[in-house]
Amino acid sequence: MGWIAENLSPSALAARALRTRRLVRAPIWLFQHGLGRLMGPRMVMIEHVGRKSGEPRYVVLEVVDRPDVDTVVVCSGFGETAQWYRNLRAHPDCRVTVGNRDRAARAELLDPTASDEVLERYRTAHPVAWERLRGAIEKAVQHPVDGLPMVRLRLG
Repeated sequence: MGWIAENLSPSALAARALRTRRLVRAPIWLFQHGLGRLMGPRMVMIEHVGRKSGEPRYVVLEVVDRPDVDTVVVCSGFGETAQWYRNLRAHPDCRVTVGNRDRAARAELLDPTASDEVLERYRTAHPVAWERLRGAIEKAVQHPVDGLPMVRLRLG
């Protein structure tokens, strides 16, 4: 594949977007200004505590599973080194905004078996979205996506 085709492929463009801080953080502004519903029901904002700073931190992620109305499962596409993931490991109490509704929550890091089961359900339910996401993540991290860590958020 030629350089232009490879660098302008949907996966390459999405990977570039995932590495662009301004683009990744733009949805946070929408949620903080009461416009989270524009992101749709599959996106949530998590307010968590920085493990070193103790300051509030924010991330917007796609919901990969919603087993019931009080439970949301999200995925760390960048693995266990993602800052939000490490922060939730250190401080599991957080707040989750779905649309315009903000609720207290507690994070539970799923084990690899449970994470794989959630990912398989997501792949089955959203095959096109999964292929796009997988391609973007693999381009961004420069290696194949195997097991991805999942976090279950129990809303209070």
